[in-house]
Amino acid sequence: MLDETGGKVTASIRRLTEADLPEGEVLVKVEYSTLNYKDGMILGGLGRLVRKYPHVPGVDFAGTVEASSSAEFKPGDKVILTGWRVGETHWGGYGAKARVKAEWLVPLPAGLSTRQAMAVGTAGFTAMLAVMALEDHGLRTTDEGEVLVTGAAGGLGSVAVLLLSRLGYRVAASTGRESLGDYLRSLGATSIVDRAEVGAPPPKPLLSERWAAAVDSVGGATLANTVASLRMRGAVASCGNAGGVEFNMTVLPFLLRGASILGIDSVMCPKPRRILAWKRLAELLPLDRLDALTTEIRLAELPEMGARILKGDVKGRVVVDPNR
Repeated sequence: MLDETGGKVTASIRRLTEADLPEGEVLVKVEYSTLNYKDGMILGGLGRLVRKYPHVPGVDFAGTVEASSSAEFKPGDKVILTGWRVGETHWGGYGAKARVKAEWLVPLPAGLSTRQAMAVGTAGFTAMLAVMALEDHGLRTTDEGEVLVTGAAGGLGSVAVLLLSRLGYRVAASTGRESLGDYLRSLGATSIVDRAEVGAPPPKPLLSERWAAAVDSVGGATLANTVASLRMRGAVASCGNAGGVEFNMTVLPFLLRGASILGIDSVMCPKPRRILAWKRLAELLPLDRLDALTTEIRLAELPEMGARILKGDVKGRVVVDPNR
């Protein structure tokens, strides 16, 4: 539970009743949640993402339906929730139970456990949406050039590297942590790119053609540099702003190379697209590798881990067990 006093947000663990939960059609026993960059911001009281306190954060959860007034779900169904501003404007997954709208839930796909679904979480779900957007744009494994993944050692980046390599693409993984090169290669990266190489503003409007496409979770100067280095008719799936929200460059890559920026919105993504993305995740992800890049924590560890994820000091994915 988060409280705000004098502009400072503090976290504590409290015992509530079902009557304390917000309104909704489906009551879910939460088995696992996860920690995303946005969760770190909310835990730190940053960005005014939460406007009303006290508040239960956690933008994702997976669990079992206990009660439902919707014909779409019945007790015993396994479900996933990501997005819809749950954990921001509606109480989220950092509790033993959650009550939400039925339209926000999707069935747990065959082949995934609730823990594995949260090892994917919003970060991995967004990575899948980014890959799907690049495929819809025309990306193929026969294209020249590597596919760049920025912020590759983070949760979104790690899953993006895993998915792209699984699909047969040559993946360049960008990170500022040299020690994680072996980790990224174990996920399927074919080359490691120092963050400094792609993180500076482009010195000129067009750089040498390098990337067939990119998944960018950093934004800012990194996004501008990446766009300036795209090959003809290449595209960047833009899905994060850890490096800033400003985007400064010329229109020349768009006019002379047909470059595209594909915006990835995982929060309000339509339900049919969500179901398709989760189906593909269940089919594509090698679960042994997913388990290997996942760390599990208790509720009490969230404030510390939330601060670490904002500093870029978390590797892979973090699963939260709200019942511990």
